[in-house]
Amino acid sequence: MKYFYLCLLFFISFYIHSQTTIRGKISCDKSESIISANIILKDFAENTIAYTYTDESGKYEMQTEEKGKFILYVNSLGYEQKSMEITIGSENEKIVNFVLIPEFTELEEVFIEAKRPITTKKDTIVFDAQSFLQGNEQVVEDLLKKLPGVNVSSDGTIKIGNQEIEKVMIEGDDIFEKGYKILTKNMPINPLDKIEIYQNYSNNKHLKGIENSQKVALNLTLKEDAKRIWFGNASGGYGVVSENRYEVRGNLMNFGKKDKYYFLTNLNNIGVDVIGDISHLVQPYRSDEPGSIGDNQSANTLLDLSSDLPNLKPKRINFNNAEMLSLNSIFTLTEKIKLKTLGFLSTDENDFFRNSYQSFSVGNTSFENTEDFSGKKTQITAFGKIDLTYDISENKTLEYSGKFNKRKEKNRSNLLFNNDPLKERLTSNNQLFDQKLVFTNKFKDTKALIFSGRYINEKTPQSYSVNQFIFNDLFPENANNTAQQSQNKMQFLGFEAHLLDKKKNGSLLEIKAGNQLRIDDLTTKFNLFDGNTVVSEPANYQNNLTYTTNDLYLSAKYRFKLKKFDIEAQSDFHYLNNRIENQGKNDTESPFFIIPKIGLDWNINDLNKIKTSYSYNTTNAGVLDIYSGYVQTSFRSFSKGLEDFNQLNSSNAILNYTYGNWGDKFFANTFVLYSKSNDFYSTNSIIAQNYSQSEKIIIKDREFATISSSLDYYFNPIRSNLKINLSGSKANFKNVVNSSDLREIKTLNAEYGFELRSGFRGIFNYHMGSKWNYNQVKTTIENSFTDNMTFLDLSFVFNDKLNFQIQTERYFFGSLESQNNKYYFMDLEARYIVKENKLTFSVSGNNLFNTETFKNYTISDISISKTEYRLQERYVLLKVEYRF
Repeated sequence: MKYFYLCLLFFISFYIHSQTTIRGKISCDKSESIISANIILKDFAENTIAYTYTDESGKYEMQTEEKGKFILYVNSLGYEQKSMEITIGSENEKIVNFVLIPEFTELEEVFIEAKRPITTKKDTIVFDAQSFLQGNEQVVEDLLKKLPGVNVSSDGTIKIGNQEIEKVMIEGDDIFEKGYKILTKNMPINPLDKIEIYQNYSNNKHLKGIENSQKVALNLTLKEDAKRIWFGNASGGYGVVSENRYEVRGNLMNFGKKDKYYFLTNLNNIGVDVIGDISHLVQPYRSDEPGSIGDNQSANTLLDLSSDLPNLKPKRINFNNAEMLSLNSIFTLTEKIKLKTLGFLSTDENDFFRNSYQSFSVGNTSFENTEDFSGKKTQITAFGKIDLTYDISENKTLEYSGKFNKRKEKNRSNLLFNNDPLKERLTSNNQLFDQKLVFTNKFKDTKALIFSGRYINEKTPQSYSVNQFIFNDLFPENANNTAQQSQNKMQFLGFEAHLLDKKKNGSLLEIKAGNQLRIDDLTTKFNLFDGNTVVSEPANYQNNLTYTTNDLYLSAKYRFKLKKFDIEAQSDFHYLNNRIENQGKNDTESPFFIIPKIGLDWNINDLNKIKTSYSYNTTNAGVLDIYSGYVQTSFRSFSKGLEDFNQLNSSNAILNYTYGNWGDKFFANTFVLYSKSNDFYSTNSIIAQNYSQSEKIIIKDREFATISSSLDYYFNPIRSNLKINLSGSKANFKNVVNSSDLREIKTLNAEYGFELRSGFRGIFNYHMGSKWNYNQVKTTIENSFTDNMTFLDLSFVFNDKLNFQIQTERYFFGSLESQNNKYYFMDLEARYIVKENKLTFSVSGNNLFNTETFKNYTISDISISKTEYRLQERYVLLKVEYRF
């Protein structure tokens, strides 16, 4: 891998230095800059080599690999065309300026309309939606995948370059915040006019131009005929050669200037995930942002029977029966008051099927376990949110946000463990009550003060039982089943004041002070039963704990602006008051610590940028680190904490290098992270065939390093975009297993792959790629394997009425036996548009090769596992969609 990365870096360096950058400025005879002038580089045969446009300062920049003599043309409406012969040799940069002369032409009834696919306005990049449509898009997510520089992962996460977006707005209003996948996976694309990307985005409008924001957000603008009217679509599909397969979607919306409404529903049992991870909607997390106090606070659960799923498309492995309804509105009550309401109701039934074989080997202990697992999870989630914004004045705003979430979940499993039949039953509930208030005062053009307060109350009770007793080696009692009741309740109360003061030279001073109180109540009760009679309540398997943490803190941060350098220095001061009340015993501590951080940003030029930082962190123990009694975490596993206060220290160093900008023809990014934990939580475990017990211990010195590189290049001759991704991570840690000495474990993971996506305007388009994954674990022995996934997607748009898509995938597992290490999948969809923007018929087929099972291979420091999963069988759906 070292040689591979060295070769890659050599290639990138060689490629960058083989390019010539042509830059300059276009102005008129009055020395005024000319905006949006067109610059084209051609050879003497009039073949276009490169082209670009001038920015708002009249400046332009383009790159080329070609050498020799060329002609540089400049065109701008209202000016005479100019050209210049230039010679490109081995130089890295060539500066060519033009002064244009106004041209006056008398026109009679001539209308000129120019539409550009991409335009730039300061920090906003605007994509014309129609310019990127290929005819096979249905929802917003489909279109976003085809925008240059925009990456959409398989779960719907949207990134600009390598940075996830903050939100997706409609006509400037945000409905779902970090839960934007509900919008992008469901909203139809036909009303879209433009997609706007906001760079250096501020979630608080008063902080625009004050805070040093690197955030990115999307805004969808609509066609005029889609504004201030009710419109939507409804679609339904049913299996024509498969049993009881269906999908129903509906969208109803009205986006007026003052009020906006978006109602949507989806029902399906074909494995389609229509909401993404709901946690991003219920508890969106924004790190170190003014007014985001409490975003990182949540109550944890102890048990989860959901099966770990392989890295496949959700529709292949997700046996579901989902119903979702979401009602969302934004009301402009007055010029100063805006009210947003969000309601969400979801029910789902998920089935899980897997067979697994595990081989454990630690020292002189070795054994094998087999599991034949089938499970069902039913859940209902109700979520409501109210946001009220009151603009007290032009520079003062009061914001209130209130959330309530209620989720009930029932899990049932039938498990054949080493030929012993077990039945698991787990009931989980979650109740969240969350209130936040934020006041912002921009008392000067470059100064703002934010006050925020928040209260959170969350409960996560669970009830778990197993109908068989497999712990004969652990407990002497004569029992035949077990049960555990648990209650984890969290309360949070916090207040914070945040001052931002931007200096004339661009430097920024931030001072933050606040107090955060968190109270955790953890109660667990584990019982052994003979029938319905309690046989024993093992003393070391009970918990009745209250853990209170009060954090009084002050943070000072200053960012120095020095021409091409930004230097940031930060110190966070924390005074804690921790208290443990456990089984009638009380203990307290009051530690004080400082968290320092320093960073450097170096803008070498418009193309090359380096960011680096170093921090020394101290982390306070949480409630799941300190409980003293064992807690059941699976049908055969128990764990417990340390029953003591701890603050763990670590150091982190980050280096990030970028070449170009994410929308350029060539863009490269490399990120390096090194982390050194002076002390960290590890485990002292007893591993046996029928049970495992682990307790937390603190070990010195753990290291982790990761590097990731991405390269984007647009090949203009074939109108295709190439993405190359490389990443690797290396870690070492220590633990104790079966009373052994400290065992050192070293892990290595590497991923590398590419994607190539076309952007033709004709009948045919393709998207292809391949990815390899290498994993290695070293202890006293060494295990490793390499897997590969390759895909090819083809799209055919025959005319305005008919289009056809086919998707294929191939998986290869290097450590499985040859007869089970290759898997193939094929999906297709054909759509016929009877009447544009009105009526469409389609037929879609999933898993046409009818691959019924899927095996994968995993390794850890104590075991090797082979797991077989059941997949969604082949089905074909006939669909109809009506737009209104």
